[in-house]
Amino acid sequence: MLTIHAADEVRQDWDGAALEDGAVVVEGARIAAVGTRAELLERFPGARVRSWPGVLGPARVHDGPLPDAPSPRERVHAVLKLGATAVLERYADSPGLRAAAERNDVAVLRGPARKPALVETGRADLAVFDASGACIATVCAGRLVHRRR
Repeated sequence: MLTIHAADEVRQDWDGAALEDGAVVVEGARIAAVGTRAELLERFPGARVRSWPGVLGPARVHDGPLPDAPSPRERVHAVLKLGATAVLERYADSPGLRAAAERNDVAVLRGPARKPALVETGRADLAVFDASGACIATVCAGRLVHRRR
């Protein structure tokens, strides 16, 4: 199913220019297109639309120990709530944490990777942040895994 994630601004990477009234089309676990909301609504008329207040961009890589929580699953979910869909291998240092990350499609990276970006055919890892920097929503491998109510 195609889903258009639209926001007040879309950044293809967090250091780049913002696309006003932008959107990202997600098909399965991949990004199908990035552009303005109007352009993508015209190109993909049957897609479901999710509109978010704030700035949408690539999900983050969590570069530090995973937050404390009672179980590995809850530690991984705490990372998703921060807008991250990847963790560094040295912090996913137990079989339970690695298994929880795998079950939730959270990427476990050997080291710092290149900067995440929203590109066509790239993995659909997105995050939306409000003006205070708090995460509103996280999409991991195309699935909405966190939404602040």
